[in-house]
Amino acid sequence: MHYLALACDYDGTLAADGRVDEATLQALRKLRNSGRKLLLVTGRELEDLERAFPHLELFERVVAENGALLYRPASREAVPLAAAPPEAFVERLKEQNVSPLSVGHVIVATWEPNETAVLAAIRDLGLELQVIFNKGAVMVLPAGINKASGLAAALAELGLSPHNVAGVGDAENDHAFLSACECAVAVANALPALKDLADFVTGGARGAGVIELIERLVESDLADIEPSISRHDILLGNREDGSEVYLRPYGTSVLLAGTSGGGKTTFTTGMLERLVERGYQFCIIDPEGDYAEFEGALVIGDSHQPPVPEKVLELLERPDHNVVVNLLGIPLADRPAFFADLLPQLQQLRVQTARPHWIVVDEAHHLLPSTWDPATLTLPQALKGMILVTVHPESVSPAALLPVDSVFAVGQTPERTIGAFCEAIGRVPPDLEPQKLEPGQVFAWHRTGDGQTERFEIKPPQMERRRHLRKYAEGELGTDKSFYFRGPDNRLNLRAQNLVLFGQLAQGIDDETWLFHLQAHDYSRWFGEAIKDRDLADEVAQVESEPGLDAAQSRERILEAIQRRYTAPA
Repeated sequence: MHYLALACDYDGTLAADGRVDEATLQALRKLRNSGRKLLLVTGRELEDLERAFPHLELFERVVAENGALLYRPASREAVPLAAAPPEAFVERLKEQNVSPLSVGHVIVATWEPNETAVLAAIRDLGLELQVIFNKGAVMVLPAGINKASGLAAALAELGLSPHNVAGVGDAENDHAFLSACECAVAVANALPALKDLADFVTGGARGAGVIELIERLVESDLADIEPSISRHDILLGNREDGSEVYLRPYGTSVLLAGTSGGGKTTFTTGMLERLVERGYQFCIIDPEGDYAEFEGALVIGDSHQPPVPEKVLELLERPDHNVVVNLLGIPLADRPAFFADLLPQLQQLRVQTARPHWIVVDEAHHLLPSTWDPATLTLPQALKGMILVTVHPESVSPAALLPVDSVFAVGQTPERTIGAFCEAIGRVPPDLEPQKLEPGQVFAWHRTGDGQTERFEIKPPQMERRRHLRKYAEGELGTDKSFYFRGPDNRLNLRAQNLVLFGQLAQGIDDETWLFHLQAHDYSRWFGEAIKDRDLADEVAQVESEPGLDAAQSRERILEAIQRRYTAPA
């Protein structure tokens, strides 16, 4: 099950004229009986909501006051998520005869056209408050508080990811929380701007639209809507024409295969970075310690300490934790058995929480070898959300390969890699022309549809860029790539094998030597050819071509450009 929860707005969505009809109540109960959770996300104050709607026990959590108050119906606890409104602000509004005026635990609310007086009071008192509009209502809250922040607090308590939540609303103040949900739904009576944002618009208005959504959730888990949701897709790279290649973030399995040095780690690391950016959870099974320094995950195990499955599962219980399972501390022969024990536990966690969204199995031929008989017993028929990484597909268990939707081949002879995959699963290979890939390129074959193939260039991970920056800032460039301060008569032979040394030498050499290389455009040429930074080279070339600059001025500007890109503190 993908969608474990439904987050609903109240007025104009669940309720018409402040009241929820019996048919909508029955649909809410039906959703709860399906094993899913309900959350109510409203701009109303809690006391007012309780008077209007005496069925809050249907909801696991209520986010009231437009995200400022979290209410737990089972225990009747109300937890403010921000500070109470300043007394001076409330008193100023009363002095200005702002009416109606309502003050909640955190929120201060009135109606248009009182926003002028509200904004004047905020300005005069120097307060860090925000004004949110909602169909004529004027709500004042601390900066950063909205329905999305309140929903995030509720989901954190419940151990749920927003990527497993559908949200439904109708008005301006629903934008934020619907954007945070995996599937954003607008009821038929919603404002046009919200309909434009939504992944799906119901045919019915208000409660009838919610009933329609619940029916789809219970019957198909929104499988019919899923193909139209593209805003979460994961960027992989660019085709030759510049168009972008994306991967569906849910329900897809991938084989990444090819010769060593072809870019498998670069591909995987870049994809994982973008999963972190989008908030999807993953677990990496890392036999060789290649991801021990991945910045977006917690590492369990090392060369001295084997990982413990219970600890892995404990960390994954939190949706914001990604985990690298480092197997270096486990003997090579014992790793398949360890993985055979861990994988069913990860699958059981998925049944309960729909997470981790992705399981990455590096060196899959070691953990799921073709000769491993238990694979067919422990791998479910529809094992999705997997990335299998290997050099030789034919060495991986066919049971693990069968669910694969797309093969991404790197390195030499990618057409043979795809052929080896097909033979491993007993399928006739596609008739492919020999392919020659440049470094950083991928040849993809998609099993679904008509077996489309495409070539694209991998979008490199930011971690790789940071390593690139460190290399040129502090690393050791070869003698043929270094910069040499020689001067007009070759009196000097000062070698700068990185940018830090270049800066140090530049500050110590005489003006005549500095200007000699400046006027010869040697600096921009080195930055472009050896450092391979075209932007820096262009900026420095402008300095070199600017008339009237003396040695001190040009030196300062060039060194500042280097520091800004490479050597400034992070």
